Formats: sequence, C-alpha cells, structure tokens
Amino acid sequence: MITGFYAGLLGLWLVFLILSVVRLRWKYRVGMGDGGQRELMQAIRIHGNFIETVPFVLILMGLLELRDFSPALLLHGFGVTLLVSRLLHWHGLTRSATTSVGRTVGTVLIVFLVLTGAVLLIFNFVVR
Repeated sequence: MITGFYAGLLGLWLVFLILSVVRLRWKYRVGMGDGGQRELMQAIRIHGNFIETVPFVLILMGLLELRDFSPALLLHGFGVTLLVSRLLHWHGLTRSATTSVGRTVGTVLIVFLVLTGAVLLIFNFVVR
C-alpha cells in the first residue's frame, strides 16, 4: 500500500513537529497559545498547517489507490510531492514569518495536490 508508506513517513515528520512545539513550550514556559513568542508561534503554525493539509491529501491518495485508478508512479509522485511541499513549507516558515520561497512553493504544491486528487476522483466516478 503506497499511501501507507507515505503516511508512515509523514507520521514521523509529525512527531518531529509535535516535539518542536513541546520543546518551545517548555523553553518559554507557555502552556496555552504562543505567549507572544514568535518562535513558538511559528512552530505552532507549521504544526497546524501540517494537520490542516496532510490528512486530506493522504485521504485523496488512499481513495485513488483503493479505486485502483492511479498507477503506482502517480501515487509515488503524490507522496514525494507531499513530502517535499511540507519540508519546503517548514524550511520557509522557520526562516521567516513573512512570505518566503519555501513557504510559497510548499503552499502551491499542496493546492496542486488537492486539486489534482479531487479532479482525478471526480473523473474516476464519472467514467466508471
């Protein structure tokens, strides 16, 4: 199961993001919110953006895989693009809270994946 492989890799990345937030909460002694700490705010948003986007793309991938509609190469393309998009987003947002190349490219890639996955699933439904 190709989607499961990428879900596993992204699960490890999620653990890293969670621990990043926890470490900063301990460092700044902030239990709720960001305590006005920019570094903590960035870590919270990186984690939040991951949670807001990755599960849905994995669901799209899983549905494409279950429908046996997408070749393995396309699913691996989705998975690699998803990983790259989140790494770029993380890199861009850890460097700057404003617009950055990594953040922008990461966001564009996520939108591309959601749009492509949605269109492929709709097409698959109509064709079959």
